[in-house]
Amino acid sequence: MTGAGVNGRSTTPGVAAGVATALGSLAFSPVFAVADWVPPVVGAVVVVTVVGLLLRTTLPWAVDSLGPGRDPGGTTLGSAVVPLVQLAVLFAYLTWVFAPQHTAWGLPTPTSAADLFAVFGSGGEQLREQATPALPLDGLVALTTVAVGLVALAVDLVAAGARQPALGGIGLLVLYCVPVSTVVGDVGVLTFLGPAAGFAVLLWADQRTRLAGRLRSGPGAPLGAGTLTALRTGAVALVAGLLLPLAVPTLAEGQLAKGLGNSTGSGGTGTSLDPFAELQGELSLPQPIPLLSVAPSVDDPPYLRAVTLDVYGDRGWRMGALDEDEPAVSDEPLAPLPAGSSGREVDATVTVLQHDDRFLPVPGSPLSVRIDEDEDDWYLDTGTSTVFGEDVTTGGRTYEVTAAEPRPSEAQLEASPGEYDQDVAERYLALPELPPRVTDLAVRLTAGAQTPYDRVRAISDYLTDRANGFTYSLTTAAGTTGDALLDFLDAKQGYCEQYAGAMAVLVRAAGVPARVVLGYTTGMLQTDGSRTITSDDAHAWVEVWFPGVGWVTFDPTPISAGRAVELPWAPRADAPVQPQPGTPEALPAPTAAPAPPTAEIDEDDQFVPVAVAPQDSAVPWRSLLLGTGGVALLAGLLAAPGVARAGQRRRRVADGGPSALWDELMATAEDLGVLVPDTRTPRQTARQLAELVAPLEPDAVAAVRALAVAEEGSSYGRPGSAVVGPVDALGTARRGLLRATSRSERVRALLWPVSTMRGLAATVTGWARRRPGRTRPA
Repeated sequence: MTGAGVNGRSTTPGVAAGVATALGSLAFSPVFAVADWVPPVVGAVVVVTVVGLLLRTTLPWAVDSLGPGRDPGGTTLGSAVVPLVQLAVLFAYLTWVFAPQHTAWGLPTPTSAADLFAVFGSGGEQLREQATPALPLDGLVALTTVAVGLVALAVDLVAAGARQPALGGIGLLVLYCVPVSTVVGDVGVLTFLGPAAGFAVLLWADQRTRLAGRLRSGPGAPLGAGTLTALRTGAVALVAGLLLPLAVPTLAEGQLAKGLGNSTGSGGTGTSLDPFAELQGELSLPQPIPLLSVAPSVDDPPYLRAVTLDVYGDRGWRMGALDEDEPAVSDEPLAPLPAGSSGREVDATVTVLQHDDRFLPVPGSPLSVRIDEDEDDWYLDTGTSTVFGEDVTTGGRTYEVTAAEPRPSEAQLEASPGEYDQDVAERYLALPELPPRVTDLAVRLTAGAQTPYDRVRAISDYLTDRANGFTYSLTTAAGTTGDALLDFLDAKQGYCEQYAGAMAVLVRAAGVPARVVLGYTTGMLQTDGSRTITSDDAHAWVEVWFPGVGWVTFDPTPISAGRAVELPWAPRADAPVQPQPGTPEALPAPTAAPAPPTAEIDEDDQFVPVAVAPQDSAVPWRSLLLGTGGVALLAGLLAAPGVARAGQRRRRVADGGPSALWDELMATAEDLGVLVPDTRTPRQTARQLAELVAPLEPDAVAAVRALAVAEEGSSYGRPGSAVVGPVDALGTARRGLLRATSRSERVRALLWPVSTMRGLAATVTGWARRRPGRTRPA
């Protein structure tokens, strides 16, 4: 991280900014379940850093004029040019990585830009759907890459543009805040280690730049001045970054969207079922977390209901306002079933393991709740049968519940009228304006249905019939409509929340009150008769209102029979028909062979890779040629300055004149970062270069002097006198300059020569000044 560019500008702050941001991005490690997010994020940091270095070290007018000690060649325009170009290249990089289908030779097009913003949109949905550790889905990784890329740009602007590397550490604090506010449980040492190490690098660069600037007395001064002090400062900062967090309290829980401020209202915490974080993050944890131990009074308990989502809007289902007027611990029945409804009472003793939420899971509609402490802080929302706490959570508690479970017959549901109270209709039939395709589907599915129950069964049968193509997967297929409901109905791929949410919308569109419920399946049966509920048991289903019966459960999600609750009034459409008692089994009629069981269907609410249809094995020549051409074009653009510089050197050597050889020596010095003031004579410049090359290449001293004498003779000799340049001396002098500079400077001079780029900039500037309509000075 040494060397200087135009006007002696050090590249150390720019390189340090990139390294520090890359280290700081390690703070995201606990946010994701696997490390697939790392390559695109690091790539974005590299792109921003390299573009900044190239601009600041090659184009004098693009050198920033910010901060103390303004660069002589810097301009206010230059201060804006660097970040603007970085931003443009970052956008091109994002398009190339996340939306390459419609790029032209690897460059963005209007169509590819629209594709990229669609990926960002899907990332917003995934942000609300996932809790940490999250799956590295494309949309979420794209948003993470954008965030880190913008932080890299800000740190680069402060560290390299304003020459204040230490202040760039504020950007690393932004990266650190994400896991602290979103990660469930302890964030781990790496979350502190990455930003701490990055901040140490920035402090090192700050001290390295300041001390080297003070100690350097000329071009021949040692480049390592102040390095030991800088290393000590960086080491102290690193140790402090690792030790101080041990004494600072940290957040023990969080949700991805909630932690980033994207949710509203009251939500859950940590290992819980947050109504706004939804379910996917809970279901995709690398290892299931034991949440509850339930001892029910029946062998076939119902689902544990926790939260009711009763409001549907543009951003999907959400929870409405909760009523705190009814205490949850009371001598009166809390939420009994309607008079005359068929059902049963279920008692359960629940021991909390690692569940930590303000919502209390209960088996059905609660009748009574007994909690070991803080009884006055728990309430019942009678409209949704939701038990919730005020400033308390379930963590570490044991509670007893008696609940009523509706168990209607099909005849009772068929007889239930389709007339609803005004309060029920206004709350549970409300829908925003739906896409015509959704309403048309609801009309088509329920055509000919005579009763509300028939309409609900028709919609349930459509979603649960495997022949219709619906599959279970956490990796929801990307859609193109911009509407999550339409995308699910088109792709027919999703997890329990997509299924429940889609069915509830279709049921409401068919004129029947419905809502979505979040909770847990019945868990794993233990030897003592209790059931252990884990994070893998998180689930969503639908409740439909039938007057005289109550809220009745329907579950359209294709989960395994061993984990699904048996619902006689709502069997799956693809379930085998059971023979009636006392009747002989009839041979089934010949039918087409059913689709074989898939991992997505037979595994309940766990992350399973989606089955991918076989692809055409033909070689995609068009894409291959476009990709190869794009790579070749990019390589050609990157190599063009070096090739042009090599051609210029050959022409000057072939010319052989003193001025051509001297110009080549000056261009070599400029490419290698040696600052040679234009005001010096050739003899003064020769003395400066001789001091630089003498320690490593003594022969180069005489060669430099010979080139200077020839240049002076050519410039100040008698007109018409022929002066021949010492061509052999040029090779010796160049060899001395190369040996006197670092390897990184030699590589940069070969690939990205400053003199060539300066000449190009001068040409462009001169053309701009001479263009028509520009006022010339008198």
